[in-house]
Order: sequence, then structure tokens, then C-alpha cells
Amino acid sequence: MKKARIKTPATNWPVPESRDEAADAVALIGDLTRTIERIQIDMKEEMAQVKKKYEELAAPHIEERNALTEGLRIWAEANRKALTQGGKVKYVRLPTGEIKWRMRPPSVTIRGAEQVLQRLKEAGLTAFIRVKESVNREAIREEPEAVAGIPGIKVGSAGEDFVVEPFFEGELSGQEG
Repeated sequence: MKKARIKTPATNWPVPESRDEAADAVALIGDLTRTIERIQIDMKEEMAQVKKKYEELAAPHIEERNALTEGLRIWAEANRKALTQGGKVKYVRLPTGEIKWRMRPPSVTIRGAEQVLQRLKEAGLTAFIRVKESVNREAIREEPEAVAGIPGIKVGSAGEDFVVEPFFEGELSGQEG
């Protein structure tokens, strides 16, 4: 008969044994946080340089593509009637690809949304007003007993987070560094 073995993961976390060791741990957390932030800043700077390099490499190709596209558009517009069989089709098939004309829906621009909403209401044009309903989570947190038993709603318990906020240079003496 095999013996029952209970496995628990080994703890690799250094646990302070005194107030001084706890203070040292907080200081080390601060040092590590600053190092991580410097590494992330370096990474972002390097990524920006790489992005700029490749954008510069692509720029002449983008410019040439745009010029070719505009020239093709001018040619197609000048020959549109023949190319579209008098407007019967909205595309032209060429040996290397297609060119197409597509209708774009009209754009709608709203300036002063609150006033526009008020004017629509006054004109009785509520069909042009969107009403969005959503569950009020804040109200549920305030009165969880009122929704008890409603399927689909679960109110969890409040929790507590353990937070370490290391001081940075100058903060120990009350001076910002």
C-alpha cells in the first residue's frame, strides 16, 4: 500500500525576520522598481528608433504607391464610361488586378451633442436618439441584499490588498528629488 504524499510548492520568497530586514526589503523593492522603469524606458526609446528607421525606409515606397494610385485614378476617371460599360459595372478587371468604385455612406458630424439631443427631443425625433441601458454595479454594491437570488448576479466579498510603496530619492527627508 502506497503512503499518501502531500506535496506543497517550496517557498522561495525571502521572509524578513525583523523590522530592519523589512525596511531593507522595501528599499530593495524600490531599487528594483526603478531599475524596471529604466529598462522599460530604454525599451520604448529603442522601439521608437526602430519604428522611425522602418518608417523612413517605407516612406519612398508609400510616396511612389500613392503617386501611382492617383495617376491610375485620373486615367480611370477619364475612361470610366468605357471601363464600366456605360456605368453597368463598378469595377474593371485588369490582368494584374482590379480597380473599383465604391459608394461610401454619407458622414454625419455632430457639434454640440447636448444641444442637438435637446433639439431632436423638442422636434419629436426620438428615433434618432440612442438609449443605452446597462446594469448599475455601484447601486448593486450599495444594496446587495436587494438583488439576492437574481440569476446572473453575484456579489463578491470585499478584499484587502497588500501594498508596498518604497520611498524614492529625497522622499525620506520630505524633499522631492
